[in-house]
Formats: sequence, C-alpha cells, structure tokens
Amino acid sequence: MFNDSLNILTQEEMIKEYINDFIGYDLPIMKEGQKYYTNNNDINSRKMYRYEDERAVEDETKPNNRLSHSFMKLLVDEKVNYVLSRPFTLDSDNDDYLNKVIEMLGPRFQSTLKKLAKESSNKGIAWLHPYFTENGEFKVKKIPSEQIVPIWKDQDHEELEAVIRFYEVETYYGKDKRCDTKIEYWTADNVIFYTQNESGEVILDSEKYLDRTEDGRHFTKGNEAMSWGRVPFIPFKNNEDELPDLKFVKSLIDNYDLTRSDVSNTLEELKQVIYALKGYDGENLSEFMRDLAYYRAVKLDEDGGLEKIETTIDIEAAKTHYEQLKKDIYDFGQGVYKSSDKLGNSPSGIALRFMYSGLDLKCNDLEDYFKDGFNQLLYFVNIALETDSENTIEMIFNRDIDINESQAIVDCQNSKGIISDRTITANHPWVTDLKEELKQIEEDNRTLEPPLFSNEGIEDE
Repeated sequence: MFNDSLNILTQEEMIKEYINDFIGYDLPIMKEGQKYYTNNNDINSRKMYRYEDERAVEDETKPNNRLSHSFMKLLVDEKVNYVLSRPFTLDSDNDDYLNKVIEMLGPRFQSTLKKLAKESSNKGIAWLHPYFTENGEFKVKKIPSEQIVPIWKDQDHEELEAVIRFYEVETYYGKDKRCDTKIEYWTADNVIFYTQNESGEVILDSEKYLDRTEDGRHFTKGNEAMSWGRVPFIPFKNNEDELPDLKFVKSLIDNYDLTRSDVSNTLEELKQVIYALKGYDGENLSEFMRDLAYYRAVKLDEDGGLEKIETTIDIEAAKTHYEQLKKDIYDFGQGVYKSSDKLGNSPSGIALRFMYSGLDLKCNDLEDYFKDGFNQLLYFVNIALETDSENTIEMIFNRDIDINESQAIVDCQNSKGIISDRTITANHPWVTDLKEELKQIEEDNRTLEPPLFSNEGIEDE
C-alpha cells in the first residue's frame, strides 16, 4: 500500500485509495437514490419466513405482496419540472457577448440542465464536462456521478484540486468478454490515463499512449496541445451537503411500502378460514377438508365440536397510519401534498404559498448551486470563444407556477419605479426570451401613435 522507501503514497496508490473510499461510502448512496427513482424500493426484495427447529426458513407459500410506491419519481420530477420545464432566461449588459454564449451552448442546453437536475436530485451532485470534439467544436456532456471522484482543495468543496473518473469497458480477449476498469486523473494542466490490472493495482494504460502526442494536455487546437487551466469538470450540487433527496424520506417510504404490503397480505389471508376441531374422528386434516368440501359435513366424536375462526383487520387504523406516512413523505420530502383537505378544492393566495413553501425552499438550493455551476461553465465558454471578457451573465429560472401567475404579475406591476424595467421584464412569468421581449417593447413604443380623434379641448355642448 505504502511506498516503503519514503513512507508516502505514490500517485497510483493514492488514486486507488480515493476510489475505494468512494465505492465504500458515496457510491451506495448514489445507487440507492437512483434505485428508488426507478421504483426499485427495498420492499421488492422482501422475503417471508417460517421457523423450523428455531431456524428461519424462507416460506414461499405465504402471501408476499410487494407494493412498491414511486414517491421519489413523483418528488424529483415535480422539483425538476417546477424549475426547468419552462426555458430559463439569460441576461447580460453586453448583447453581443450574450448572443455568442447562447449560440455556443446550443439549443439543447435546456435539456442538459434538466438531466443535471435529475441527476443531482437522485445522487446529491451532478457533473458537467466541457470538451472539444475532433472537429474543434465546443461541447458539454453530463458524466454519470458514480464515475466521478472529486478531490477538493477546500473543506467547503468550492474548488477542485483534481478529478478521478473511473468506469468499466467491455473488452474481448479472443472469444472471452471481460470488463476492464479505466481510470482518468484530471488536473488543471493535464490528464493521465490508467487502468487496473487483474490484481487490482492501478497502472498506466499503455493503449491510451500508443498514438498520443500532446503530452497529456486537455485538448489540441490546430497543432498545439493546450490545457483549460482548470479541472474541466463542473459540479452541479443538489444542496450544501451534496445529499440526494431520498436521504430525508427513505425510512418513511420503506414503512409506507411495508404497511401497504402487510395490509394486502392480511386481506389475502382472510380468504382462508381457520377451523378449531375437537373430537374429530378422521385420520388427517386433508380428509377433513375433503369431506367438508364434498359433503358439506364432517363426522365428529360424541364430545366433538367445530368452531370457525376468522381473523379481522382494523382497516381504519391501518389507513390512518399510512395516510399520515404519506403526508410525512411530502412534508419532509418538501413536495406539494395536493390532497390536503385543509386547503380545499380550489386553494389560492396564502394557501397556495403555504402549499408550495417546501418545494420553493428545496428549489432555492438547487437554483443557487446551478447558477454557480453556470458561472463556472462560462470560464470554459470564454476560452472556446477566445475572449477574456469580464462581462457577466445572469441566469434566471422561470418556475412553472401557473397557480401563482396572477400574484407574480401584480408584484411586477408594483415594482414599477422601484427597480429597472429590464429586471421587471426578466422576472415576468410570461417572458421566456428576455432579449426578444425587450426588442418587442422598444418596437411597440416606437410605433405607438396618438389617436386620430381626441375629446381634449372640446367643451360639452
């Protein structure tokens, strides 16, 4: 493990340690978040047991309904669409620079942001990788979070020292297929390619260096090898702690699944009646069941008796329990609990603000970290544009809040004279393209003409 001569880790050993730590702690949390989003909850693997000789033995004859509820898909999709179903707005004082950035990002960047939002919600953090294609075209792509091991410079995770990316590649050796682990070690200046051998040791990937001539730099422009000057991976965090949304509601979802499944099992078992026999003169229970089914009667001894025992279930108590669980899932998952009786059928005003308060708080975190990620992306866009522009671009998210639209419009009207018309227009819920809207307002003002007829100065007859 350690370099004995210096008693320190080599870079290859350090990379292996980081990957092992990531696999042991971060990766399971990410996989669990993704698993619950696809409704593969823990209840799906539940088994029923009976005891034989004081040993638990799986019993496949017992009812084992596994009711898995896709709360996480509802909560995550609600959050992502609330923030990003409508096109975001970009605003800058320099229209020429803004147009170049928009053209550079391309029309599919909105879709990329939605993918990043879903990824970070399920896994705690998402990663965007800027790069140049072989044709020299600037592109960005989302890298699966479970492939990225960040090495941070600071405790607050604001600046990257390096990034380790590891992933498996299927390779054929003759007729045998094998999964090889590929490793990339990215710094601000270069990238080094490794692989893991059969014994798990990290070694240089010789295949990557057969035709590589740019000395590990990030990209080639013309005939010149160049580096970004920063680690070319941009974090888009879900929250300050980089935790998935599942972390706050998993135990509640598991208990909801369990409660509903157990009620379903009990209802299924209620079909089976238990008979208490006294003085039965038959040889075995199967004979008793046969006689009961065929003859609708059974023979009993003189002192015998037959009692039918039916189990019952308190449906109301169970219903009260899982309804409260459902409400808790939305409360602590910061979703919108639309079936709340207290808000009525057509909630409005303060009631709507209360209903959406949790979702707004959760989305505020996402927006803040996504704006930060976008600002980091501009550094790489500026290099692609070959400009050292100090112009800033503000990203404005247009939340999908049709129910609050009227209030938002009133707020915009009341802000007249307090803040600039440009800011008011940018935050108006009907505006999706700020530049086009400002252009149209200017056009309307320029073409506005006085009325052909006026009552001014005409006295009443």
